[in-house]
Amino acid sequence: MLTDTAVRNAKPKAKPYKLTDERGLYLLLTLSGGKLWRFKYRLMGKEKLLSLGVYPDVSLARAREKRDEARRLLAEGIDPAAKKKAEKVAKADTFRAVAEEFLTQREKGWAPTHASKVKARLEWLYPFVGDRPVGAIEAPELLRPVRTIEECGKGETAKRTLLNAGQVFRFAVATGRAKRDPTADLRGALAPVRGNHHPAIIEPKAFGALLRAIDAYPGEPVTRAALRLLPLVFTRPGELRLAEWAELDLDRATWSIPSQRMKMKQPHVVPLSTQAVAILRDLHPITGRRRLVFPSLRSHDRPMADATLTVALRRLGFSREEVVPHGFRATARTLLDEVLGVRPDLIEHQLAHAVKDPNGRAYNRTAHLAERRKMMQEWADYCDALKKGADVIPFPARAS
Repeated sequence: MLTDTAVRNAKPKAKPYKLTDERGLYLLLTLSGGKLWRFKYRLMGKEKLLSLGVYPDVSLARAREKRDEARRLLAEGIDPAAKKKAEKVAKADTFRAVAEEFLTQREKGWAPTHASKVKARLEWLYPFVGDRPVGAIEAPELLRPVRTIEECGKGETAKRTLLNAGQVFRFAVATGRAKRDPTADLRGALAPVRGNHHPAIIEPKAFGALLRAIDAYPGEPVTRAALRLLPLVFTRPGELRLAEWAELDLDRATWSIPSQRMKMKQPHVVPLSTQAVAILRDLHPITGRRRLVFPSLRSHDRPMADATLTVALRRLGFSREEVVPHGFRATARTLLDEVLGVRPDLIEHQLAHAVKDPNGRAYNRTAHLAERRKMMQEWADYCDALKKGADVIPFPARAS
């Protein structure tokens, strides 16, 4: 019979060997020094083996408890090894396990912001169906959690949560762990979501007032710099938050965003106006020694939180119905077109939208770079004029 001291002091030898306890329990010592608990038993005349864990994670006392649990199952005619295997398989087939496997496989091809949003939506479902076998989940079980989201006034989020759940179920079907996607039965169960454009200020004088408020932002300098830069570059907020100093060439006034961070999975070049370069040069002494241009206030290794710019706009007194960070893209698109008379294709290029040439081929990332650089400087100068309260005089439309 083993003792704690004997188990603790056991050393590896030239070959693996066993230290026997009693009633089928023994400790296997491997060549590398591992100590593995095993329970040997017979069932229907056949010798079998059950793994009980690794010492010291599983103590001698706990190994004996596991052995006794296995012996009780044997007394009832149940094979403990088969039961353990069945439980392991069942655990691997839960909605949570399948969803995490799905995320691991897919998120490498997603932008980080998109991946985090999909993960958050699926995690919302875990308390409701996370531990349920994925193949046994019925439509009503999913309706309850997504209805809860909908009742909070987030109809679009509820819809997308259901869509992401459907992706998990279809993955389960493809991997043989479910026979069908129950989300198909919930078509029409949620209220229709009205077209939800990002709120934006597109009236020039009102936009000038917003820019003046941003310049006077009293909060953290990193947040203020991001707020000031976003209207000038009008990228997606996530692209700005995740910006790295290595992507910026301030001498050449260029920001090169890699494809993995872009929604369209294509690298994107942002020409920087003199105003944008000045903001970044002022920020460099604060964050320039680190990887991220706009790090989190809590950790320099993590980017600014998704809600930071939104909260800053609210602090300045602008409601969610008036403007959101993503709305600066709509502002730039509208005023560049309607006031400055910029060619629509140049605007679309700068917004990183899919633009094709007359032969149907996608333009590369440097397409019309010289013209876009001129446009970005003209836009920054126009923003400065609006901040000063200058009269808004429409520019003559450019020739196409």
